[in-house]
Amino acid sequence: MELSNIYTPELFQFVQDHLTEDPAQLLLRHRQSNKFDLKEAVAQIAARQKGRRKLPEWAANKAVIFPPAVSMEQCSSEQTATFKKRLAKGGFLLDLTGGFGVDSYYLGKQFEKVAYVERQDKLAAIADYNFSVLSGGDGKYQVYCGDALAFLRTVEGIADWIYVDPARRGGANQKLYKLADCEPDIIGHWESLTQKAQHIMIKASPMLDIKEAIRELPGLSEVHVVAVKNEVKELLLVWKREQEGAAQVMTWDLPHDEPFHFDFNKEEHAASTFSLPKNYLVIPSAAILKAGAFKVFGNRYRLHKVHMHTHLYTTDELSKTSGVLGRVFRIQEEVKMEKKAIGKAFPAGQVNVITRNYPMKPEIIKKKFRLKDGGEDFLIACTVQDGTPKAYRCRRVG
Repeated sequence: MELSNIYTPELFQFVQDHLTEDPAQLLLRHRQSNKFDLKEAVAQIAARQKGRRKLPEWAANKAVIFPPAVSMEQCSSEQTATFKKRLAKGGFLLDLTGGFGVDSYYLGKQFEKVAYVERQDKLAAIADYNFSVLSGGDGKYQVYCGDALAFLRTVEGIADWIYVDPARRGGANQKLYKLADCEPDIIGHWESLTQKAQHIMIKASPMLDIKEAIRELPGLSEVHVVAVKNEVKELLLVWKREQEGAAQVMTWDLPHDEPFHFDFNKEEHAASTFSLPKNYLVIPSAAILKAGAFKVFGNRYRLHKVHMHTHLYTTDELSKTSGVLGRVFRIQEEVKMEKKAIGKAFPAGQVNVITRNYPMKPEIIKKKFRLKDGGEDFLIACTVQDGTPKAYRCRRVG
C-alpha cells in the first residue's frame, strides 16, 4: 500500500495545526478538503490525543502514522511494551502478530534482527513506515504481510524468540480470552511453534485462567502477570527450551521494579495463619490476586489472613509490610454499618470504599449511606475470621 497518497504533507500539517481541538467539531467545521482526506486527518488527531498517555514517544513524533481505532485500542502501551525488553533478547526476533508494531519496536531494541508479520496490508504498511521513522531507517525491522503460520513454515533455522499476541476478537466483535478461541490458535500449533524457536512469549488476556494455560502449553517456563498502577494489563506466557520444571509465576506492579514470584506447587502446599484484624490491613496488589498467590503471600511477609475466603491480611507490626507488593492501611476504628455511625465516622460524606468477601459491593454501600469517593479516609468492609461482617475506618500508610 502506498501511504504517501494518503498521508500527505498537507494532512500532517493539518494534524499539527489542530492537535488539541475536538475531532467531532473539526469534522463539522471543515466538512471536506480538496488537498487531503479530512476524515483520515481527524482520525489521526483523535489517535494522537489518546496516544499521549499510552504511547508518549510515538505521539511526540510528528511523522508517526497512527492506525485505525481498534488497533490503537488493542496495542500494548509504551510502558508494558518497554517492560517486555527485560524478558527477551538475542539475535533474531520473530513477531508473528505484528499489529501496530509497538511490541515489535520495543522488543526489537534487544535484538539484531526483527521479522514482523501482519496479515492486514494497511497495518503492515503503517508499521513499516513507522519503524523507519522511529529507528532512523537502520534496516533492523523487516516487514512481511501475510498469514503468520504460513510465514512460519518458510522460516529457515530457529528464531531466538517468537512473540505472539493472538487476536482476541470474535466474528461478532466479542472479546475472547481462551487461547484455543483466539487467532492464531496457539494450542493447536504449539508443537510447530516450539520447533521454530529457542524461546516463545505469548501475550494473553488478563482474563485467562493461568493454571489452565500451564496445563494446555506443555513445558511453559514462566508466567508474568503485569499490572500498571494496580490494574492488571497483560499476562505473558514464556516458554524456554533450556528451562524445565514447574512454571514460575512472577507478578509485577509497574512502575515498581521488583516482582513477587512463586509457583503453584508451593501455593498448594502452603498453609495460612488466621487472625481478627490487628493494627494494619494489607491488600495484595491486583497482580498477586490474579495470580492466586493467596497463601504464599501471607507466609512471605508473615501476615495473617482475616478469613479463609477474604484475601485481606493483617499484622500488628508495620515493619512486616516493608516492601510488600500491595496497599497497607492503618485501622483507625471499627465502624458499625449504620446510618448514624457512618455519618459520625465520615461527617463530610466522603470516603474511599473497599469490600472483600462482604455482602454489599462498594457501589451499594455508597448509595445506601450517600457517600462520595475521595479524601484520605478508607472504609474497608470484610468478613473476618469468625464469619461475621465487619467494617473499619482506615488510613493508607505510605
